[in-house]
Amino acid sequence: MLKRILNWIGWVGVGLVLAAVALLVVKPDLTTIRWWLAMAGLVCVLLYLISQWREIIGAFSGRSVRYGSLSLGGILIVIGILAGVNYVAGRQNKRWDLTASKQFSLSDQTKRVLADLKAPVQVKVFTREMNTGEFRDRLQEYQGASNQVKVEYIDPDRQRTVANNYKIQQYGTVVVEYGGRTERTTTNSEQEITAAIVRAVQGGQSKVYFVQGHGERDPTSADERTGYNAASEQLKTENFLVEPLELAQQRDVPEDADVVVVAGPQTDFLEPEIDALRRYLNRGGKLLLMLDPLERPDSAPTANLVALAHEWGAEVGTNIVVDASGMGQLIGSGPETPLAMSYPGHPITDTFDRMTAFPLARSVAPVSGGVDGRTAQTVVETSESSWAETDLAGLGKGGEVSLDEAAGDKPGPISLAAALSMAAPEPATKTDDDEASSSNGGNADESASAPQTRVVVFGDSDFASNSVLGLQGNRDLFLNTLNWLAEQESLIDIRPQEPDDRRITMTATQANRVAWLSMLVVPVLVFASGVYTWWRRRG
Repeated sequence: MLKRILNWIGWVGVGLVLAAVALLVVKPDLTTIRWWLAMAGLVCVLLYLISQWREIIGAFSGRSVRYGSLSLGGILIVIGILAGVNYVAGRQNKRWDLTASKQFSLSDQTKRVLADLKAPVQVKVFTREMNTGEFRDRLQEYQGASNQVKVEYIDPDRQRTVANNYKIQQYGTVVVEYGGRTERTTTNSEQEITAAIVRAVQGGQSKVYFVQGHGERDPTSADERTGYNAASEQLKTENFLVEPLELAQQRDVPEDADVVVVAGPQTDFLEPEIDALRRYLNRGGKLLLMLDPLERPDSAPTANLVALAHEWGAEVGTNIVVDASGMGQLIGSGPETPLAMSYPGHPITDTFDRMTAFPLARSVAPVSGGVDGRTAQTVVETSESSWAETDLAGLGKGGEVSLDEAAGDKPGPISLAAALSMAAPEPATKTDDDEASSSNGGNADESASAPQTRVVVFGDSDFASNSVLGLQGNRDLFLNTLNWLAEQESLIDIRPQEPDDRRITMTATQANRVAWLSMLVVPVLVFASGVYTWWRRRG
């Protein structure tokens, strides 16, 4: 009789457990009732199992049960291993990017920016829930690179109040918040997202002025050979504000100039303009000089600019660098486009490992021994197969030239750029506001905030023009130079590469051949092979 009662208790326990499960589905809010039903059911089942302890031990004593237990144990071990691997994988951001251009991996520049974060960055993505995948893959890389990056996905249709607070006008808007500052972008690209983070962290843009009035490169021109609008657009993604500067109409360089660029002037600067640049540099200015070779032997030299470069430790040669290695043919050019893959130690090119091309360049080397304590460093060098050719007339006639050291030619490697950094000779006097701010931070290192003068001189301005900016490492070299001048060292690195275009372009004749090959020739060959095999087996 007792055994029958215990059997019934077991079935009641099973029923109570099933009722608790049913309530979970039907009435999930009845938490208390569901908990008591589950507990009562488990107690009933436990009482039944205790009453059947002899039968249970006997069931497990058989040989087949023991083998089954071993199999079950093995299965549990495998499940445990898989669960452990899944647990670790869920907390580690490890992916393999097998694309040739590494388009799904963060660039070195982005990694450096993220590594320098001192406070959390909140990234809010306003997009429809169904479209979060296109952002999630990329932003997971940001979170994996820095635990300071927090990402939140917001559907503007479901959370209209939040979207209205951020003034969201279109789907796919990414808002970056850092230290009370907000930046945004509507482009899901690594370069744009990183630029938004940089703007939020820095709290403003660096202003770069391109001097105009002497035939310099125009930062708004789309001309393929001489235009600089591609370089200007790239600077904007690096947190620069680009402005023209007609220096002849002003006595001094504007106070808000972070960098001044003189890109390929065709005529020399006037003395008042040189004096304005000199005053700007003395108080801690930043200057990029790009001086092209003389177009013709009788061309007027830019003597004043060359002299200014010499004052700051850079010797500008009266020559044209020739590269006899034949490497220029790889980019559809000739020997007057020297290629460089040698970059002596300098912050601009510390992590640089790409080839750069300089169409029609002159030598720029550090002045031996420096000038008044101003010592420059070489930034870019050509190969040993190059030389600095002084016979400009011979080159202009299209004749063959060769290295002639007796005539003044200089054998390679040839320095194409030189850079200098030093404490400003005549730093601007601190204002009352500056003194108040420095007194509030009394423990700050005064030397760290002392203004620096930085100058970079290139013997070519074509390397940053629209036609060759995207060639090999030209873009990165140009942007690294501007960032170093603006003291934005965290942005000096290799940037994201564009995906390679691997499409096959065929003529109409080639397309017809491929069509006939796939629709006629291959099927006929397969059919003929089958007939031949059948004929051999029959024989």
